[in-house]
Amino acid sequence: MTTTPDEPATASTGRPPVVDLATWQAARDELLVREKAHTREGDAIAAARRRLPMVEFDGTVEVVGPDGPVPFLELFQGRDELVVYKHMWYDGAPPQGQCEGCTTTAWHLRDAVYLNARGVSFAVVTTGRWEEVAPYVAFMGYTQPWYSVRDVEGPVGGDMGYLTSYLRDGDRVFLTYSTTGRGNEPANGTFALLDMTPYGRGEAWEDKPEGWPEGNEPCWYWRSDADGNATWGPTSRPVPQWTRPGATPVETLGRHGHCH
Repeated sequence: MTTTPDEPATASTGRPPVVDLATWQAARDELLVREKAHTREGDAIAAARRRLPMVEFDGTVEVVGPDGPVPFLELFQGRDELVVYKHMWYDGAPPQGQCEGCTTTAWHLRDAVYLNARGVSFAVVTTGRWEEVAPYVAFMGYTQPWYSVRDVEGPVGGDMGYLTSYLRDGDRVFLTYSTTGRGNEPANGTFALLDMTPYGRGEAWEDKPEGWPEGNEPCWYWRSDADGNATWGPTSRPVPQWTRPGATPVETLGRHGHCH
């Protein structure tokens, strides 16, 4: 049994209107039609993605990992498909100064068992020097393979900050897909969950009903201070870092210029 307030159509400022269950279900069913259309369009886009051409490149190009230089082909771990996240890097910066956006993606991709079960390998590459990358990976507790692609060009290196996929045919290697901009979002389940909540991501760009909180800058909650207050100031860390053993309050991000 459900109960409703005496004035079901009223609500506090910045709150959805309160209605009975039948009214809510009718509105929910109306939105469901659009959601299903969105899902079907996503399926159609995925089908078109599978039909993209691909680009062959030299899979023997070397990247640097815990065992030293290895051919890119090794990242496939014997599987035919590979997904790579290209992680931006601030040279010389301590962990708290590394890219907060890339941290969100890498943190959400800490475990690739379901990719592996489907015959797909996963790895992270970055332009950081391996001597800087290795202690960072250890600090973060990442178990996925990481490699430095310092000074590597083409489909293996190049611009960082997005997802790429590759296909192997024996010793031949092909680039099949890469994301741009917000194309990384499917890897970040937090976005999808926030989009289901009344206040969404809490960002100013979102379309909101009148009276809703105005919102903040994009990605405002990706960094916080030691007390959990959202801030991008010099006392901040990417939020997962506060769970890391030995993480202490900081006074500087220790970074200069742009990510490589």
